[in-house]
Formats: sequence, C-alpha cells, structure tokens
Amino acid sequence: MKLSKNITRRNFIRNAAIVSSFFIVPRHVLGGKGYVAPNDKIVLGFIGCGRQSGGLQRRFFNLPDAQIAAAADVYAMKLEKFIKTNNQLYAEKTGQSAYNATSAHVDYREVLANKDIDAVIIASPDHWHAAMSVDAAEAGKDIYCEKPLSLTVREGRAMVKAVRKNGRVFQTGSMQRSAKEFIQAVQLVRSGAIGDIKKIIVSVGGPPKDWDLQAEPTPEGLNWELWMGPNVIGRPYNNNLAPNFEATFWPRWRDYKEFGGGGMTDWGAHMFDIGQWGLGTDGSGPVKVIPPGEGRTSGLIFQYKNGAEMIHQPTAGKNYCHFFGTEGEVYVQRGELRTTPETLKDKVFDGSDYKIYVSDNHYQDFFNAIRTRKPPVCDVEVGHRTASVCNIGNIAYALQRPLEWDPEKEKFKKDGEANKLLKRKMKKEWKV
Repeated sequence: MKLSKNITRRNFIRNAAIVSSFFIVPRHVLGGKGYVAPNDKIVLGFIGCGRQSGGLQRRFFNLPDAQIAAAADVYAMKLEKFIKTNNQLYAEKTGQSAYNATSAHVDYREVLANKDIDAVIIASPDHWHAAMSVDAAEAGKDIYCEKPLSLTVREGRAMVKAVRKNGRVFQTGSMQRSAKEFIQAVQLVRSGAIGDIKKIIVSVGGPPKDWDLQAEPTPEGLNWELWMGPNVIGRPYNNNLAPNFEATFWPRWRDYKEFGGGGMTDWGAHMFDIGQWGLGTDGSGPVKVIPPGEGRTSGLIFQYKNGAEMIHQPTAGKNYCHFFGTEGEVYVQRGELRTTPETLKDKVFDGSDYKIYVSDNHYQDFFNAIRTRKPPVCDVEVGHRTASVCNIGNIAYALQRPLEWDPEKEKFKKDGEANKLLKRKMKKEWKV
C-alpha cells in the first residue's frame, strides 16, 4: 500500500481502510499444539525491526496469548529477516510446514490502520518515539515503547497526553523494573532498610556528541528519508547509524544529538530510572541540576527536594546504581546486588511488605495491564519522568551552568535559553 503525499498522518490513521494482508490463523489450521483461541489473543504489530527487535520478538512470542501479526521497517533487509523469523517461529509452534500470516510494511501507519492489531511494539530510534507513540494512541492501540521514552521533554509530555486522552495502556521498555535484583534493591531502599537516602551514584556514559560522520552510499532497500522522519536537519546515510545485520556493534545513532542522547539517555534510562524509583519520584524529578565544570562529562549532580543527590559518575565496567543511606548502602547492576550490611540483600519481603508495584515479567505485565486496563510497572508517566532526568542532565552539560528545574511545570526557572532546549524543530507531518 502506498501513501499519498497529500494525506496527513492524522487523517490516515483515522480514515484509512484496512488493506494489509494480516489475518488471524483459523482454528482448523492451528489445531491443538500451542493453540490459544484467536479471540483470546493480543495481536501485536512491531514497528522497527532492527537489532533490539530480535530480543523483543522472542519474548513476546513466548507469551501464550500473543500473536505477532505485522511488522514495519524502512530497511527492507531488516523487515524481511523479522518476517522470516516470525513465520518460522509460528510454523514450529503450530506444527505446520509453513506459516505466512505476518504482514510486512515500510510505513508504520499501515500497521496502525489495521483494526485487528491490538497493540504495537515500538523499537525504532529515539527520534521517532514520540511521533509513533502519539499516532498509535490516536489509532486506539496499546503501546510498548523502548527506552529512553523521548528525545526531548516536550515530546515525552505529548506522549503522556496522547496516551491519557485516548485511554491507552503504555509500557516503557525499562525492563530492569521487572528484574529481581533491581526489585530487591529498590524495595530495600523504599522500606527504609538503609535509612534516609543521602546520595545516589549512577554510572552510565556521557552526553551525545556533534555530527562527525561522512556521507556514504545509501544501501539498496533503505528508505533513508523515512528513517530520518521527524528530523528537520537532514543528515546523509552512514553505516554507523543504520548498519546491516552483519555488524558487530549496536547502531551508533544514540551517540549523536540529532537522534539520541548519548549514554546519558541510553543506559541512563535504565539506571537513573532505578534512582528515581528508589527515591519515589516517578511522578516528579529533581529541582536543581549542577554540571561539574567546563568540558567535563562526569560529575553532574541532580538535587531533589528532600535533600538527596543523584550524581552522574561514569566508571569502567558495568553500569550501576549505588544508593547511600544514613544506615547502609545498596549497590545494584544487572545480575548483582551488594548491600551494607551484607545480610540486607537476603532480606525476605512478602506481599504485605512491598512498597512498590512488583512485576517479574515485563512483557507479561504489559499484557496483564492490557486486560485489566490498569497501569503497568513502567507506565508512560514513569518513562517520561526518567527520560526527562536524562534530557535535562544533557542540557546542563551543554550549557555548563546550574539550572533550577520545576518538575511540576516541567520547565527551568528564569532561563529562557535552557527552556528552548526542552523541544526541537520537527517536520510538520510528524510534529507532536
């Protein structure tokens, strides 16, 4: 299906007919093996079929009530691989020799126009998150969107408004909130086991850098203009931004201001998120941001209303979050939890003890929320607030001066230059 250049994205979503090749596999084809009645399934469409989508594809495929029925990507090679893998997975699951019920699309709006799709998984680069999420909410889809939630604070707030206005369920892909070591760490902090929190050290990479890549030939099958999407400033193709599947590295669009926020938003959306969770500021944020000094990309301090400080301090090795309280410490990274006193890490909590919402499977939690219409463990507001911390930290690094932040109004106090950086210019078609 080709989209007319004269059709707006809003009108397309509201008025487009269902023309995709998607269909629910009938009962007589699926038989008994791995079978869940079509009406009992949550039908998914994937938007973005790059490296991150592979893990998400497997995790959602493994949910018994999931049906991955459509996918969209601007890079034909990646889309074809996703579709092929998906069809193979379902052929094996259903005991069939072949399975060809996954529809393929270049333009994600075709997935949104399909009324049989219940929810979408957005695994696109960060500069696309806001436009895609707002469109999905307006199309009546529930949404799982990768972290960091947004490229700017204003885009994140637009995502929250669209989700609330349209009554959608939204899970941010900050899956550490469903990992046992992080749950235990935050529960210890929130229960008062280490006293009042005075300081949090967060070890993640630094802010993004200016453009320094050379133009390279655009690969066949890649719609580079659509990959750029909302960005007003055009950049030429470079393999670092959208590598093929033979690449041994993660795409490096994250490193550049036009598309991402560097390590501050990439891993920061995981570790600052744990800091926010531990402080109980999921609906708020810091009140002051203090950069370390000219040219430095380590040592920035977020100050909170209760006096606690969260400090960006990159160190070698794995990324981590380290809480310092008046009566102990909690250090957590993926697969490791250390405490002072040491015995704290084995403290057992039962349901009545928990001060936090607990999920042990981030993807099933999303599905549970779809069925109950209750917020999941990392709702859109939570993801937005964490992304805001990352984004205002980058602004403070860029301006190299202390900034006072109003987390209720979501703006800097008496600093017009800083407030201009809370948003970016976007092409009219994709503006949120």
